[in-house]
Amino acid sequence: MSGSYPIEHFIDVCLDISDHAGRKIMEVYAREDFGTQRKTDHSPVTDADLAANRIIVDALKDLTPEIAIVSEEESFKPEGHSAFWLVDPLDGTREFIKRNGEFTVNIALVVDQTPILGVIVAPALGVAYTGGIGLAARKRDDSGQWFEISVKEPMSDRDIKIAGSKNHMTDASRHWIKANCPNSEVIGIGSSVKFCLIAEGAAHFYPRFGPTMEWDTAAGHAILNAAGGSVIRMDGHPFLYGKDGFGNADFLAQYHPS
Repeated sequence: MSGSYPIEHFIDVCLDISDHAGRKIMEVYAREDFGTQRKTDHSPVTDADLAANRIIVDALKDLTPEIAIVSEEESFKPEGHSAFWLVDPLDGTREFIKRNGEFTVNIALVVDQTPILGVIVAPALGVAYTGGIGLAARKRDDSGQWFEISVKEPMSDRDIKIAGSKNHMTDASRHWIKANCPNSEVIGIGSSVKFCLIAEGAAHFYPRFGPTMEWDTAAGHAILNAAGGSVIRMDGHPFLYGKDGFGNADFLAQYHPS
């Protein structure tokens, strides 16, 4: 699957691209007016989303002109392509608008419906995460230091931590938590950071019921896989990418392999 792609090199380049996009996002973040508009689905989009998208898409075209690019801001079905980039130039636009810092740049490479590498940069938090097939998951902390990360098994039921969405915690998610982890602590946080918390051992599960898109999950999925965890569909079917419409089914990100 990954043998024909220089994953480590791609991760290094995607990290540079994501950092560049992150700097542009922070320029907009420093402004009073974000240029917020509403898309056709009524979700918000800002000048930061659009500027970051241009940076990432142009750079990926230069890196791999033969690989299709699917972005939240310009999605299409990559017909006939077994490999494609999945990009969310600003995951957590609502968090960005709220100025709480919990937003990310997400880039993943999907091959044969599986994310083989992922890069996540959280520019306001000053951290980054990477991972890919055959490589360790890594974190760059806010001092710029890199270190390997991995999932951690909870010592007991009372040590279980759930990464939960601040904006999309549904009754179904609450029911899952009550049924499966009644003594757990819920950490409410936005964007793909939830996957990263599990990958670095700061959380153990992220149950998600309700709509998400493939660009929301692919980078975090790849990083979590590299850290020793997994993402599974709640209905037991394989969690695959490149679906019509790019919508995800309900899923569970978890600290142990599927």
